[in-house]
Formats: sequence, C-alpha cells, structure tokens
Amino acid sequence: MITSGLLYVDKPAGMTSHDVVSVVRRAARSKRVGHAGTLDPFATGLLVLAVNSATRLLPYVVGEPKVYDAVIRFGFETDTDDRTGDVTREAMSPPAELLADAGASPLCDAIAALTGRVAQVPPAFSAKHVNGERAYAMARRGEVVELPPVEVHVLGWEWLASTPDSLTVRITCGGGTYIRALARDLGRALGSAAHCESLRRMASGAAHVADATTLEQLEPGSILEGRVLLRSPLSALGAIAHESLDEPGLAALRVGRRIPAMKPGERGALLWHDTVVAIAERVSGDWWQPRVVMLGDEASA
Repeated sequence: MITSGLLYVDKPAGMTSHDVVSVVRRAARSKRVGHAGTLDPFATGLLVLAVNSATRLLPYVVGEPKVYDAVIRFGFETDTDDRTGDVTREAMSPPAELLADAGASPLCDAIAALTGRVAQVPPAFSAKHVNGERAYAMARRGEVVELPPVEVHVLGWEWLASTPDSLTVRITCGGGTYIRALARDLGRALGSAAHCESLRRMASGAAHVADATTLEQLEPGSILEGRVLLRSPLSALGAIAHESLDEPGLAALRVGRRIPAMKPGERGALLWHDTVVAIAERVSGDWWQPRVVMLGDEASA
C-alpha cells in the first residue's frame, strides 16, 4: 500500500488550509502532512497536500503556476481586499459596457499593467512578517500595516463574464501572488475601487480541481486503510524528466553520489520501480545531482 504521495482536496469556503491539513492527518494517521500553498478561508478549490516523505517535494510543487477563477466586485475596497473585510473606500464602478467588452482599451491597458513581473503590495491581512510578527495579527489590532512591494509573476488574465458592477476572470500566476491584491489594483487602475468577491483555485501545476477529493471522503483512517488513494508526486509537477534507476543507480543515490543523466532536461524525477525516490538537478552536463531524496517509505533494493 502506498503511504506517501500527494492528495488533491477541494477546500470548501469557511475552512483554513490548516483545518484541511488536520483532516488529512487524521485520514492518514500521520503528522507528516503539508500543503503547497495556502488558500484564504473565504476561497474554495484545489489544495495540494503531501503525506509522509512526499512533503519533501513541497518546495517544488509550491513553485508551479496556479490558476484561479475570481469575481472582482467594483464600487468599494475593504481592509482585507475581499468580501469579508470592512469597507475602507468607495468609488463609482466602471461603466458596465467597459466591463462587458473584453477588448475595451481601458480594461486591456489596466490588465496589461498587471501582467508579467509586477510589484505587488500584499494585503494588510496577510501572512507576511513585519518585525517578526504576522501582518494580519497587527491589522486585527487596528494597527497600520505598511508592507513593501513584492515582485510577483502574473502569466495571464482571461475574461469570463461580467455584470454591471463585477468582472469574472481567470488568472494564471506564480506562487506568492495575492489575487485579492490584483482585484484591488485593477479597481484603482480603472479609476474605481474593487475587492475580490469570490475566489476558486482551479489548478496548480498539472493538478486540477476536477480530480480533487472532497472532505466528506476523508474519514479518519481512510488514507491509511487505502479507501482514499494518494497520487504520485509527479502528478502535480510540470515538465520534468523521468529517469528510471538500476541497482547501481539506487546504490549511488543512497550514498548521495551523482547519477548519470540519460534523459534531457534541467530537472529530473528519479524512479525506482515506478516510484519517485528523488528529485535531481542536472550538473556538469550529463549528471543528476539529487536535491530531495525520498527513500524509505516504499523504495528498497
């Protein structure tokens, strides 16, 4: 039975990502559970979790591009930049005909300015640290939180729908991007005020919410007993070489030596009997240097 791997969960609104981790820990009967990117409590959708030794892969999964469907509501900003916060500023919504026209120049120009490498000021209610303390803790006490801009990577926007005072878009972005802040900044770019009304993560790397498990399926012990199956760590990673090891290669991996690279690519998953046992990076042209090793749960010579 596979006891290490990834799990896709469709997080409902109202739960924190840590709440979901707690449910998965009970289902796996293991404390070694982590996730590849927080979802705000008001948000729904895909949460990629790793169980047991697969948690070592989380830094790679976190870096994969993410896809969100967001409803941006115009007319006012909030202190959280989403629907749960208190109103801090009001302004007229952009003309309904502008929001309804995906090719309108003002809308296209505003979106273009928020695409690519963008200097983004995170929301005051965020997990960013200020002098060793979480920004949201300071904001909850009513303190003024001033966070410096952080460079984020927004790969693209897709217009999906509109109402007279809202815009529904699909945003593809790199890790660390706050969709709430993009909503806020789009409102300002259009001479209005806006916040994120709803948010749903559709994909993370190669993982899709359509393949996710519901919380109702995650009964205590359900993963350990095989009633809910874990996925291969490869399932959430993008383009990556797959290199099957022979016994000398596995022996080299066990002692941390480099392994000959037979497949092209700058990053590779090293497999033993179709199980991922390491993630490696290409060095010196034709060698794999293991960076994350996951021997022990399923691999044995």
